[in-house]
Amino acid sequence: MSQMTEIRWHGRAGQGVVTAGELLAEATLHSGKYFQAFPEYGSERMGAPIKSYTRVSDEPIELHCPILEPEMIIVVNDNLLGIENLTEGLAPGGIILMNTSHTPAEIREALGFEGGAVWCVDASKIALEELRRDIPSTMMLAVVARAADFVSLEAAIEVTKESLGTRLRPEIVEANVRALERAYNECVQG
Repeated sequence: MSQMTEIRWHGRAGQGVVTAGELLAEATLHSGKYFQAFPEYGSERMGAPIKSYTRVSDEPIELHCPILEPEMIIVVNDNLLGIENLTEGLAPGGIILMNTSHTPAEIREALGFEGGAVWCVDASKIALEELRRDIPSTMMLAVVARAADFVSLEAAIEVTKESLGTRLRPEIVEANVRALERAYNECVQG
């Protein structure tokens, strides 16, 4: 029986949410999975709330429709709490991954989410310390690797190196690898 995971990303335009969803999809390819990654675009401007989607499956994906009931929600910017319905369609046993300085218990309370799992990491802090810029989206790949079994930290690192290695200086690529490793080690579940 095929196992498919549907993921919805929340962030703000310009934060790399679409790119992170695509990198996650490519990382799952390293694990022999099939994937889809697609954004939901409107008339967004820099800083406007946006959504992106990723599907991961053991078998070819024949669906070509929006993701309405994701198993996993990834929130790249916690200032969307109270602005967007972040848990819309999420099953009671679903998983929430959030870039925040808050604890999983605080996020559960803020979202009214009693079931499933909540993973938190201060990816913005890590990004500022390692990259000197608040670009937290890529760090969320490491949290996915901790929370799910369809991608590994090694695959996330490899895809990040491949993607950034052709465009950025080696020291910046290594800073991104350090940031991924830190996010993996610093995320907490509650």
